[in-house]
Amino acid sequence: MENFARMTDEELALLYVGGNNRAFDELLARNQSKLFTYIMFVVRNEETANDLFQDTFVKIITKLQEGKYTNSGKFSFWAIRIAHNIIMDWYRQQNNEHTVDLPEDNNLSNIKGDQIADINRETEIINQQVLHDVKRMMDALPASQREVVYMRFYQDMSFKEIAEITGVSINTSLGRMRYAILNLRRMAKQHDITLRIDK
Repeated sequence: MENFARMTDEELALLYVGGNNRAFDELLARNQSKLFTYIMFVVRNEETANDLFQDTFVKIITKLQEGKYTNSGKFSFWAIRIAHNIIMDWYRQQNNEHTVDLPEDNNLSNIKGDQIADINRETEIINQQVLHDVKRMMDALPASQREVVYMRFYQDMSFKEIAEITGVSINTSLGRMRYAILNLRRMAKQHDITLRIDK
C-alpha cells in the first residue's frame, strides 16, 4: 500500500496514469480548494464555478488518461492552466456580454485570515469597509485583470508563471497588472475611497 502523503502531486499524477485510482483521489483532495478558489474568484458565481470546476477535473482526467501530462514538477500550474482555458471558453460562450450577478456571500474577507481578530470594534468596522470597497472595485475589473491580480497577490505567482498559465507573454501579464492597478486607483479616487487597513 502506497503512502500517498509523502508523494508529490507529480508522482500521484503518474501513479494515476499507471492505473491507480486512489492516487487521483489524493490528487483531487490536495488541489480542489486551490482550483475552486481560483475559478470562483474569476467568475464570481458559485453555481458557474462549480460547473467549471467539474469541467476542469474532467479535462484533467482526460488529459492524464491520454498521456498528455509529463512530470515537469508543476502539476498545480498545469491544472490551473486547464482551469484558465475552460474559464476563457466559458467567457467566449457568454460573448462577453453576459453579466453574472454577484452573490452576497462572495467576499474577499475570507482570504485575509485572522488579521482583525484582536482589534477594537471601530477599527474592525473600518477594515471591513475597506475590504468591501476593494471587493467591489475588484469585481468591476475586466476578468483578465482580475485574474492576474488574483494569481499575483493571492497565489503569489511570478509574472512568468502567470504568463505560462494564461498563455500570454510576460509583457501582456505585466500590462494587465498595470491596467488593473491604474483602474483600482482611478475607482478609489472617483469614489473617495481610502485603501488602508489599520492594525
